[in-house]
Amino acid sequence: MTYAFDPELVPWISMLPHITLIDFEQVRQGEAEMFGKPQYVPPVPVEIRDIAVSGPQDAPDVPVRVFAPADRDGALPGMVFIHAGGFVLGSIDTSQDDATRIAAEVGAVVVSVGYRLAPEHPFPAGLEDCYAALIWTAAHSTELGIDPGRLAVGGDSAGGGLSAAVALMARDRGGPALCFQLLGIPELDDRLDTPSMRTYTDTPIWHRPNAELSWDYYLGEGVRGTDGVSPYAAPARAEDLSGLPPAYVTTCEFDPLRDEGIRYAQRLIQAGVPTEMHHYPGTFHGSTLITEAAVTKRMHADRLDALRRALAS
Repeated sequence: MTYAFDPELVPWISMLPHITLIDFEQVRQGEAEMFGKPQYVPPVPVEIRDIAVSGPQDAPDVPVRVFAPADRDGALPGMVFIHAGGFVLGSIDTSQDDATRIAAEVGAVVVSVGYRLAPEHPFPAGLEDCYAALIWTAAHSTELGIDPGRLAVGGDSAGGGLSAAVALMARDRGGPALCFQLLGIPELDDRLDTPSMRTYTDTPIWHRPNAELSWDYYLGEGVRGTDGVSPYAAPARAEDLSGLPPAYVTTCEFDPLRDEGIRYAQRLIQAGVPTEMHHYPGTFHGSTLITEAAVTKRMHADRLDALRRALAS
C-alpha cells in the first residue's frame, strides 16, 4: 500500500532498519548498530548510574539505570521509564536518549528498567520486573531525591502497554500512588481486531505480522485473542479503568496500534480519568527515529510539556 506520510519523513524511510520478529535473536544482536549510540546531548549535566534492585519473588534482580539532573535543589519528581521493543527487543541502552531527555528537560529522576524479555521470559515476567522497579523506586525515594507524591510511570510501544499495566497493578495491589502515566503509542490489545491493525500490514518498523509475533512470544503460542488473557497482559481487556492516574496518550496515523491507543484514551476519559490525547497525522510507529523532522520535534516538545505540567510541584 501507499501511505500519505509526512513529506519530511518520506526521504528517510528507506534508510530505517527493517525489523522483523521472525528472527528476534538476530535483531537483538544488531540493535546497537540499528539504533546507534545515544545521540541526545542534554542541555544540563545528568548523572547516570546502574543499580541491580530486588526482583519479584523467586526471580533475579532487575537492572535499572538511574538518570538525575546533576544540579538538584530539593526533591524532584520521579518516573519509572519502560523501554519499547514489542516485549521481545530493546534495553536500557536503546532507551537512553529518552530517559536522559526527560531527566534533563523535565527535571526529574528517571529510573529506566531492564525487564526480562519474551519469549524466554513470557508474561508476567517482564511486567513483574517493572512493578518491582516501581516498588523499589517508591521505597528508596528519599535516597533517590524523589518526591513520593510526584511519581509517574511511562514508556513507548510495548513500554507504553507495560506502563498501563503497571498503573493497573499499582491500583489493584494497593501499591505506590502514581500521579501520572505516559502511554506513548502503546501496545495494549492482543485481540488485533481494530481497523488500523487489520489495515497496516506493511508499514515501516511495526506492522500486523510483527504484532502477531509479539503477542505470541509474550503470551505463548495460541493464547492471543482467546478468553482469559489477563488485563495485566493486555490492558485493553481491563473492564474498569476508574481510579487510575491521569494519562497522556499518543498515537500515530499509519500505525497498527493507532486505534487501540485511541480507544484506551477514550475509555480512560469515560472512566473519569483526566486524559490528554495526541494523534499525529502522517506519522508511523517509530517515526521519531527521524529526529530532524518537524513532526518528531513537535512530538518530543508536546510530551515534555505534558510531563512538566503533570509533575510540577
